[in-house]
Order: sequence, then C-alpha cells, then structure tokens
Amino acid sequence: MPTGRLLYLAAGTSGTLAVLLGAFGAHALKSSLSALDDGAIRLGWWQTASQYHLLHALALGVAAAAADRTPALPLAGAAGACFALGTLVFSGSLYAMTLTGFRPLGAVTPVGGLLLAAGWLCLALGAARGG
Repeated sequence: MPTGRLLYLAAGTSGTLAVLLGAFGAHALKSSLSALDDGAIRLGWWQTASQYHLLHALALGVAAAAADRTPALPLAGAAGACFALGTLVFSGSLYAMTLTGFRPLGAVTPVGGLLLAAGWLCLALGAARGG
C-alpha cells in the first residue's frame, strides 16, 4: 500500500476514534468521574488527550497529502509515523491514566509529545528541502 494511502487510512481511523473518545469523555466519563476526589483533574487529562488526538489526526492527513505529492520524499512518511506513534503514546497514556487513576503512566506522556514534535519537524524539513 502506498505511504499516502496508508496515512490517509490512519488519519481517518484516528479522527474517528478522537471524535468518539471525545464524546465519551464529555458525556459518559464526566458523570462517572464527577464523584471522585480527583475527577476534575482526570477529566482535564481526557480533554488534553482528545484535543491532541484530533489535532494530530488532521496532521496525519497533512502528512498523507505530502506523501502523495512527493512520494520519493521519505520525510512525509516519517512525519506520519511520528504523528501516529506520538498520538498513541501521548493521548493513549492520558486516556489510560484518566480511566485507571494510575499516575505513573504520566511518565511516558512526554515521549509521545516528543514524537509529535518530531513529526512537525519532519514536515518542516521536508518543506525546506523543496518537496
């Protein structure tokens, strides 16, 4: 499967999950966490996770378009991989921390953030190289 097509598939899947998880957090999770002492903090984690998740689903789409436009440029594929893995680690750790209350999961969240930043850097370097 060509890189652009794979990234479009990842973008669509990730975007769908981001919308569904965001709605879950705004409705079902909100009521169940409200009784907990740290419920407001945990809802904040979920909000951050879902915002970054949706934003980087769109970024995957940008990487897909760049990969389609310049198939010989590996940086677009690298950007997409960083966005996908970064979303999994960053948002995934926050989602898991919200659901479980297990705060040590927050130690891996910055790794996901670094991967997301690396994805943006790959896009910038690809543009600087002319494609």
